[in-house]
Amino acid sequence: MQRKPLKEVLSDLEQELIRLGYTKGSMNFYRNRWQKLQLFADERGETYFSEQLGLDFVEHYFQIFEKDTGKTLSQKDTQELRIIRMIGDFQLHSTVLRRYYKHHALLVDPYYMDISNGFRKYCIGKDYSSVTVNHYVKQSERLMDYLVSQKIMDCHDINLPIINAYIRTLAGYAFKTVEQSICSIRSFLRYLHEQDILTTDLASKTPMVQTRKQTRIPSVWTKEELTALIAAIDRGSPKGKRDYAMILLACMLGLRVSDIKNLTFDCFHWEEKKLIFTQSKTRETVILPIPTEVGWAVIDYLKYGRPKVDVPVIFIRHMAPFLPFAADDHLYQMIQSYMRIARLPTLKKHRGMHSLRHTAASRMLEHDTPLAVISDILGHVDTDSTSVYLKIDISKLKDCSLMTSELEAHD
Repeated sequence: MQRKPLKEVLSDLEQELIRLGYTKGSMNFYRNRWQKLQLFADERGETYFSEQLGLDFVEHYFQIFEKDTGKTLSQKDTQELRIIRMIGDFQLHSTVLRRYYKHHALLVDPYYMDISNGFRKYCIGKDYSSVTVNHYVKQSERLMDYLVSQKIMDCHDINLPIINAYIRTLAGYAFKTVEQSICSIRSFLRYLHEQDILTTDLASKTPMVQTRKQTRIPSVWTKEELTALIAAIDRGSPKGKRDYAMILLACMLGLRVSDIKNLTFDCFHWEEKKLIFTQSKTRETVILPIPTEVGWAVIDYLKYGRPKVDVPVIFIRHMAPFLPFAADDHLYQMIQSYMRIARLPTLKKHRGMHSLRHTAASRMLEHDTPLAVISDILGHVDTDSTSVYLKIDISKLKDCSLMTSELEAHD
């Protein structure tokens, strides 16, 4: 593909942002930065955009790297870097990547909207969980949004080079994220083939990148970190009572965030001191004892914290309208806010709600709870999914190591 001059790249990028519905204010902001970049390039006698040109530009105008060394980067500084990254991505892929999908409707073309609705019905017909359906549909919409950016307005025109080009746009994402995205794409392509929209089975030709859970060490919290996190919660406020109960359910019982959000009043059998619910991921019924601390935290929230609204789920948002959490809300920001209050490092490892589930498994392992029991509590279908937590327990790993003399004996 012939390399385009910076001026032409910026002109094409402007048209794409307009197509994507960027506001007049945002467009004025981008145009201002692009004009400065073009002048900067002209002064250096450079016709084409390069990563080095972009880095030199932000350093010259905003001293980004000097601030980064001093760890004083502001949100505005991050936005300046994003502008440069957007230009590089667009020059490479002819599309705008890493957009804030949460705030924009991905599809506006009626044809692709119909395709998306058909794919959703297909996934529901396959009896996928609601989480899986939403994930598959969202990823397929990102692919279709990419197709529109490449001026492909009919799924009949999809071919393997296009799919491979889209997969290349995933570079930079976590390995697991890429795996899940490709899995969604393959399902979407399979749907198109079964509907005779695609005459070629592209799903079988799309490579599947697989990760093994056993290759990754889960993120867990130390006892000191967890104590600091919980101490940062204002348990006197309604929102604090809610957050405290939700965090205890994750770190003491190992519940997934989706299951915590879906808990209803009927799930709590107080006389029997049992929590009974159907997992959203596996659809298996799980029966767990309610620890005293967890029970009182939930009761405290219900009596003195929860808004008086008629919805079946227990945990709801505390901003009007008082509704359940969105299906794709992983409550990451909630954990991050308490980490900042507790002055815990936020970049050390993954520190979301799911890491609290990992921590629960780790604590059970430390207390010599059998793997099969941990598997039942976490709601895993088999113990292979649970065995990954063995790597957290260093003392157990040391028991498995061979003595040097044993190794020498086998030389």
